[in-house]
Amino acid sequence: MGPTGAVAVVTGAARGIGRRVAEVLADEGYALALTDLREPTEALEAVRQRGVEAFAVTGDVAADADVAALAGRVVERFGRVDVLINNAGISLLEPAEDTVPDRWRRVLEVNLTGPFLLCQALGRAMLRAGSGSIVNVASIAGLQGIADRAAYNASKHGLVGLTRTLAAEWGGRGVRVNAVCPSWVKTEMDVADQASGAYTDSDIVEQVPMGRFASPDDIAAAVAFLADPARSGFVNGVALPVDGGWTADGGWTALRLRKR
Repeated sequence: MGPTGAVAVVTGAARGIGRRVAEVLADEGYALALTDLREPTEALEAVRQRGVEAFAVTGDVAADADVAALAGRVVERFGRVDVLINNAGISLLEPAEDTVPDRWRRVLEVNLTGPFLLCQALGRAMLRAGSGSIVNVASIAGLQGIADRAAYNASKHGLVGLTRTLAAEWGGRGVRVNAVCPSWVKTEMDVADQASGAYTDSDIVEQVPMGRFASPDDIAAAVAFLADPARSGFVNGVALPVDGGWTADGGWTALRLRKR
């Protein structure tokens, strides 16, 4: 269970990983503030049905004013913030030579600048209280290079770097900062990316020693672990792969499949 009276903020909460994270944290007793570019109506209803206090706001994590407004509402409504889950993110699949500056900047703004702004705005309240946990949803694309994802990979590598830096800077003041690094997850984002013809299910499944996609439940369980000081109170600055062994396996496809 989450600490009594604890408050968590989840970005990108309308669907996919963010919604499932919100539901799992609600099951653990956290009060919740949910945010997304569109109203996370279904996610809000799902967490309220679990008996926790919750509210939702729409906004762009990359917009200074929206982040400030969210932080203000959280403190006004709950008087505290214990957990921040930086989940909001966007994908971009295209060769580096075809990536125009506007698309590059937007990916970096949402996937890296947004988490920094939220860490800064809500981290101040955590630092004043002398406790808190921030979990950034990065990616195995923040640990390895993957072709045709220059902007996305750069943003996720940056997010892992931000995680480690804030862990070093804030850990001694009671605020832990960690990241989860999923491999491919079966969400709406995957459906949209596959529709471009960039890859197929078999491309992913054959790469993973455990032979499947990650699920939102896999990621949410790892996030909940890192959020909770009772379970991970001395874990700080970690970039935790939740990838079925993807980043551990340096072998080739035929060898991998022979071991199943």
